[in-house]
Amino acid sequence: MTVYIDPPVWPGHGRLWSHLVSDASYAELRAFARAIGVLDRAFERDHYDLPSHRYEDAVRAGAVEVSSREVVRLLTAAGLRRRKGRPGP
Repeated sequence: MTVYIDPPVWPGHGRLWSHLVSDASYAELRAFARAIGVLDRAFERDHYDLPSHRYEDAVRAGAVEVSSREVVRLLTAAGLRRRKGRPGP
């Protein structure tokens, strides 16, 4: 049961973003996100989008820092990867 975060390098809406993911379940991911005050609306398909100013909050709460490539690998290996255009949970 681990939650992971990639570096805030993804541009959008005038800021940089990270992806917060789980390698176990969406329920674990949601519980972690809620515990650090991330709103449900930040969930997108298989991850939470976290603005750069929240990156350290997630790491302090226990998220493991990994590369963006590793985020995709972890989601795929866990069977939790959802590409655009596919329905969510």
